[in-house]
Amino acid sequence: MKQVVQNYKSGELAVLDVPVPGCKPGGVLVRSAFSLISTGTEMMKVSEAGMSMLGKARSRPDQVAKVMQSVATNGVPATYRKVMGKLDSYTPLGYSLCGVVEQVGAGVDDVKPGDLVACAGNEHALHAELNWVPKNLYTPVPDGLAPRHAAFGTVGSIALQGVRRGEPQLGDVALVIGLGLIGQLVVQLLTAAGARVVGVDPDPVRCELATRLGAAACGDPESAAVESAVAELTGGHGVDQVYLAAGGGSNQPVELAARLCRDRGRVVDIGKCRLDLPWNAYYEKELDVRFSRSYGPGRYDPEYELEGRDYPIGYVRWTERRNLACFLDLAARGRIDVEPLVSHVADFDDAVETYRSLKDGELKAVAVLFRYPGQPREAVQTQAPVVAVPAVKATSAPARSVRGPVRLAFVGAGNYATSMLLPHLARREGVELSTVVTTTALSAANAQRKFGFTGATTDLDGVLGDKSIDAVFVVTRHSSHAELTRKALLAGKTVFVEKPLALDEDELAAVLAAVEESGNDRLQVGFNRRFAPLLQEARTQFGDRTGPASLRYLINAGRLAHGSWYLQQGTEGSRFAGEGGHFIDTASWLLGADPVSVYAVAAPGNEDLQIVLGYPDGSTATLSYVTTGAPGFPKETLDLVADGKVLRLDDFVRASVHSRKKWVSSHLPKARDKGQNAELAAFVRAVRTGGPMPVPLESLVATTAATLAVHRSLAEGAPVTLAAAR
Repeated sequence: MKQVVQNYKSGELAVLDVPVPGCKPGGVLVRSAFSLISTGTEMMKVSEAGMSMLGKARSRPDQVAKVMQSVATNGVPATYRKVMGKLDSYTPLGYSLCGVVEQVGAGVDDVKPGDLVACAGNEHALHAELNWVPKNLYTPVPDGLAPRHAAFGTVGSIALQGVRRGEPQLGDVALVIGLGLIGQLVVQLLTAAGARVVGVDPDPVRCELATRLGAAACGDPESAAVESAVAELTGGHGVDQVYLAAGGGSNQPVELAARLCRDRGRVVDIGKCRLDLPWNAYYEKELDVRFSRSYGPGRYDPEYELEGRDYPIGYVRWTERRNLACFLDLAARGRIDVEPLVSHVADFDDAVETYRSLKDGELKAVAVLFRYPGQPREAVQTQAPVVAVPAVKATSAPARSVRGPVRLAFVGAGNYATSMLLPHLARREGVELSTVVTTTALSAANAQRKFGFTGATTDLDGVLGDKSIDAVFVVTRHSSHAELTRKALLAGKTVFVEKPLALDEDELAAVLAAVEESGNDRLQVGFNRRFAPLLQEARTQFGDRTGPASLRYLINAGRLAHGSWYLQQGTEGSRFAGEGGHFIDTASWLLGADPVSVYAVAAPGNEDLQIVLGYPDGSTATLSYVTTGAPGFPKETLDLVADGKVLRLDDFVRASVHSRKKWVSSHLPKARDKGQNAELAAFVRAVRTGGPMPVPLESLVATTAATLAVHRSLAEGAPVTLAAAR
């Protein structure tokens, strides 16, 4: 059989032909399917092997101390021969794999030949075609878990044991320093345990990956963003636990841990990093420093690992083997996702070249798998992920015109409603502000007093059941938009809902189900920019086009104030999910079509997004949604280029069109009319006359689907195709 080995003296790596291990009692012989390269632990060993003898000594002072003790006991010549003999020998690599049981030893009755098992141990789960594995270092793989994912079992157990040492509680905030393979798993385990996580790593790609996998925020250890995120999530108290999953010789991780940990918090060392604890910092906070010993209880105990003597569960709940089984169970149930961590899958025969690429930096990876002979290659994804744009299915009942004033009810009376909508409606002729509904009595009373509502209540059902009310405005927090819209449509009301219409596909489907059930498609979403007079005039001046267009839209969104409910992503969705539809709708209106593809890339460590929308005629719109720009720079700038013409919009203050003749709008001094007044006028007119809604429902649905597809693209790391549902 073949096995990966290394000569620690010369640094040579090789795939050798070696004898097949015997199947001893108390264990099983396993044929490898996939084995995992630990890009932290193993690559550190590979790098050390390439050092000079002095370099090796400096990197392993613990071994130098053993050598000096041997010199004192056995003398220099004997010690030299012993050390050189050990160095100039092949040593194995690997400690985490998944394979198929080929033979069962005496005393083993929990698996049989043909069973799939995950195996652990740096002497038993090696990068080799066959391994003998003792009973307490393997566990059956749950049904449905892919072998390549089960190969993560050992490193998953290391991460799991580290999290157990930290004893996280529901609602805790944790800091993970080092977002390599172990750190990424720790982030997911903590998130699954109900903790909120801040990640730290100098690599922006790893920060972005951790954010995708559940971290609330990530950033460089030198950046202020990490400290700001910790302060915001903890109210300034500091994190409950710090997990050190970093390596290297810097003392920065333990110093950062002391600075960001709360009083009497816990610091858990999982990786192998420098630990010169700053005494004052750790003493003043009385920090609890804990070490996590590899896979868990049983590690380094020969009676447990080699002789199969288990610890009673009543005394030791989580042993090595139980941790291994627990991690596989979490992966099988989808609570942990290891697939995004797989940077590369190499054939086992290419092991030496793979290690060389990792060492030289040509292959940058979080996790690399070896695929053994007999394992099928994964199909290469050739098509972009597809997001279905739901079809609007409704047999619309004829809309009735309104005699007398249009009676409106408002559900919600927050800042946007009271500053951007109600002032326009309160002075519009032919409109009666009938009832305002809020969850607190005082806010309803304030809105009634300021804008002249006839009534104020907290009873939503009573308002929806009032047949005299012609239309309902839904202006609440994002998480309630879809449900309130659904209820109002079923009640037969014309609905104006502020963006977003929905935060996920299920919410969007529920709204459309209400349209189909009721036959009521009288819906408008607050995409107001297409109604802005300045942009409307600029579009008219630009005229028709014959060829594809290129649109660039910079949204300098800026940072949110501390405590803003927009930051509650767990309940209110991401910031872009909340307001991104504005900008997608504007681009689609200017281009005269709905998007057919979405590709999004996130800037690591913050909310900055680059989004490319594709349109049926080949036109593209690039949205740069940034939160890190200068506050004094205009919030929205837009350029539309086609057929030798350029339309330029400067923050709804000035617009211009460059073609054969140049057109420049008059400069508006301070006002930025983003179209709310014109949008409300169009909505009220549609309610009064029973005419078509200002924006077709199909367009509202397409914009919402494209907004949701942004996050799908980020998760997939690929473009997303928008296709009409069949």
